[in-house]
Amino acid sequence: MPLLPYRPVLAQPVLRRLLPGLAVSALGDGLALVAVTWLALELAPVGQRGTWTAFAVAAYTLPGAAGAVLLGRVLGGRSGAQLAGWDATLRALALGAIPVAHVAGVLDVGLYVALLAASSLLHPWGSAGRFTLVAELLPERDHLAGNALLGLFGQAATVVGPPLAGLLIAGAGAVWVIAIDAASFAVLAVSYRLVVPAGRRRAGRAAGAGPSRTSGFRVIGRDRSLLGLLALSCGFFFLFGPFYVAMPVHVTEDLHASAATLGGYYTAFGIGSLAGGLLTGQLRDRPLRPTLLGIVVAFGAALLPLGLGAPVVVSLPVFAVAGLVWAPYRPTATALFQRRAGVAELPRVLAANGAVTVLAVPLGTMLGGPATAALGARPTLLVCAVGTVALGLLAAGVGALHRPGAGPPAEPEPPPGPRQSGRTATDANSLIDSGGSDRVTDHPAQAHRAPAAAPARSGVGALDVA
Repeated sequence: MPLLPYRPVLAQPVLRRLLPGLAVSALGDGLALVAVTWLALELAPVGQRGTWTAFAVAAYTLPGAAGAVLLGRVLGGRSGAQLAGWDATLRALALGAIPVAHVAGVLDVGLYVALLAASSLLHPWGSAGRFTLVAELLPERDHLAGNALLGLFGQAATVVGPPLAGLLIAGAGAVWVIAIDAASFAVLAVSYRLVVPAGRRRAGRAAGAGPSRTSGFRVIGRDRSLLGLLALSCGFFFLFGPFYVAMPVHVTEDLHASAATLGGYYTAFGIGSLAGGLLTGQLRDRPLRPTLLGIVVAFGAALLPLGLGAPVVVSLPVFAVAGLVWAPYRPTATALFQRRAGVAELPRVLAANGAVTVLAVPLGTMLGGPATAALGARPTLLVCAVGTVALGLLAAGVGALHRPGAGPPAEPEPPPGPRQSGRTATDANSLIDSGGSDRVTDHPAQAHRAPAAAPARSGVGALDVA
C-alpha cells in the first residue's frame, strides 16, 4: 500500500502534530506561485512590468543563498526546530508587512520587492531545519518517508494552489492572497513553538560558538561523497532550467497550440509529481545512490519526446511520467545527506547545499533564453533532455570507478592500535558509487548513531557543516 511507509512518520508524536501547520504553509506557498508575480504586475510601472516581475520572482527565492553564507556563524549551531521556526516567523512578518503597507498607502513595487527579499533570507536554513528535525525524530530507515511526506504537501499545493489563487485574486486582489500566505507561515511558526518541546528547540551549540560562515561549504568541499551529490543536484536542476523558457515557445510556435495546452502540460506534470511523491516512501528499502542516478536518467528519457517533436497525445502523458520521476529526487538526495552527516552538522550541510542548488534553476532559465533564440525551442528541449541522461550515466560511470575493487589495490591496513579520526580510503568513495552501503560507517559525523552508552564524537573536527 502506498501509505504503509508513512505510518512510522505519522506515528511520531511531534511530527504528527506539526503536519497540519506544514500543510497550511504549503498551501500558502501554492497560492504565492501566482500572487507574487500578479502583484508585481499590478504595482510595476507600465513598460517595466517584465523587469519588475523578474525581480519579484528572484527576490522570493535568491536572497536565501546569501543568508546561508552570511548567517552561518549565527545560525550554524541551532537546532532544526529553531531554524524552521525562525524562518516561518520571518516569512510571516515580512509577507504580512505587504498588506499592511498596502492599507497604509505606501506600498510601491520597490518596497514590495524588498519585503519579498527579506522574507526569503532564512529559507535555506528553514528547509535545512525541517529535514534536520526529521533526522532527529525518526530512525534512519524512515528518513526517506519523512522527507517525502514533507515534500508531498508542496507537490499537492502546486496542483491546488494556483487555480485557487486565481479565484481569490479575482475576488479580493493579489495583495490579500499574499496576506493569506503570511498567515499560513504564522500558523507554522506557532506550530513549531507549541508542538516541538522547548528542550529540542534549544538544542545545539550557542550561536557563534563554533561554525564559521562557510563551515558547511568546507565540509562539502572536503567530503567527496557530499561534493558528488551537490554536483549532481546542481547539474540536474540547471538542465531543467531552460524548460521554463523553451516550453512556452515550443507550445506556441512549434505546436501552434494555446495557453490551455501549456497549462495542460504543467497540470500533467503536477499530477505526476503528486503521485510520485506519494510513492517515494516505497523506495526506502532500495539503495539510495543507484535510485538517485536512475531518477536522473529516467527523467531525461521522459523529456525526450518533447525534444523529438512527438505529438501532444504522446508527449503530454510522458510529461506526467516526468513529474512522477522528478518527485522522489529531493527526498532521496536529502536522505543521503542525512545518512552522511551527523545531526549536529546536518543543518549547516543542508543550508550550504540549498544555497548552491537554489541558484541552479534560475541560472539554467537564464541560459534558456539565448539557447532558445539560437537553436529554437524544440532543439533546446532535446539538448536538455539528452544532457540530463548523459549526466546520470556519467555520474554512474564515475561512481563505478570509485567502487571498492575498481581501482588500484588498497593500501595495507595499519597495525592494530588506537582508532584514527581521519577519513579512511572508503571515505573517499564518491557519492555516486552505485553499489554498497549508502553511508560510510566510519565517517566521523556518524558518531551520533552510536548506542547511547558510548560517548559521541564531536563531529568532523575542523570540518563544520552547513
